[in-house]
Amino acid sequence: MAETRTDPVPADVPLFLRRNGFAPPAELLTGDRVRRVPWLTGGSAWLVTRQADVKAVLADPARFSNVPPEPGAVGGEVAGNLLLMDPPDHHRLRRMLTGQFTHRRMRHLAPLVERVVEEHLDAMERSGPGADLVADFALPVPSLVICELLGVPWEDRAEFKERSATMLDLSLPESARDQAQREIHEYLAGLVGRIGEEPGDDLLGMLVRDHGDELTTAELAGLGFLLLVAGHETTANMLALGTLVLLGHPDQLAAVRDDPEAVEPAVEELMRWLSIVPSGVQRYATADVGVAGETIRAGDVVIVGLHTANRDPDFVTDPATLDISRGEVGHLGFGHGVHHCLGAPLARLEMRIAFPALFRRFPALALAVPENEVEFRALSAVYGVTALPVTW
Repeated sequence: MAETRTDPVPADVPLFLRRNGFAPPAELLTGDRVRRVPWLTGGSAWLVTRQADVKAVLADPARFSNVPPEPGAVGGEVAGNLLLMDPPDHHRLRRMLTGQFTHRRMRHLAPLVERVVEEHLDAMERSGPGADLVADFALPVPSLVICELLGVPWEDRAEFKERSATMLDLSLPESARDQAQREIHEYLAGLVGRIGEEPGDDLLGMLVRDHGDELTTAELAGLGFLLLVAGHETTANMLALGTLVLLGHPDQLAAVRDDPEAVEPAVEELMRWLSIVPSGVQRYATADVGVAGETIRAGDVVIVGLHTANRDPDFVTDPATLDISRGEVGHLGFGHGVHHCLGAPLARLEMRIAFPALFRRFPALALAVPENEVEFRALSAVYGVTALPVTW
């Protein structure tokens, strides 16, 4: 029987999951660098807040494992999901994919991204003025790119879009999120089976053709699942939130629009400032280990505050201020260590093309509603907005 939940989100949900607008989690950057916090799955977890400590945890998979100590401790499908694996299994699968996300490969993908961006801007211009930037631009652009890259039929996108949103919604019962994840895996397993009959030049076809004898169907589906969900959810929310942020910083928006040299550092600063993935996957201590003066016991759950690490005053001066002239400052928006985001080069490419193209096409772009009416996805594994009404 499906679980139901009628009570509101409890007040003791960790602060880094109760995000309101763009307020920095200053409460978490004072006091203890590592502290106990309530956790959504019950009990408590250790929250690591400062950048140096977060990097130390992420760089040490031997002592901070992505694999739960007890089988079944994490719901949903695990096979092929790199985020739930440790070396050497993690390295075995990741090596099969790294060639698809090199800088050279990104140069080949740039014309595809440019075409997709321009087609959606054309459609907005024809139907406007006025649009929901999420539905009309921020979500379909990375979705179409990752569908083409993977070999997922575009007509199936609505199916995985709805299910991935359910899977990431932390306000829903765990059983509902697990069911959505299983359904995406089942879809991809069926797609892998069809691709196996005649592999194409897309990524899934490459995996089947070049590594089919090394991978199970479940692993192929798991790899496709990770790339499909991560490939559209994260970039889509960065495009929408980044646009909202820059509309509130018109001088910096103008620089992104008019100065090609400003675009790359702007993307990095937006990644740092927004930190749309606040914590990433929970870790499990494999032994008693000291972090910032606290002893974390074997089996304890450990959460890394990527959002707090990116606002750490020991890491960056005036962290609450958006400043696209900072350049690359070593943010953790794409994680760190062996689980550093595999698709980071593609996400960067999409943002570097999409932001200036949007602002050049619509130089008078503005919110169509008061900012306090924008609805944020505060309780989601990936932070964002549900819609962003704009006009020009």
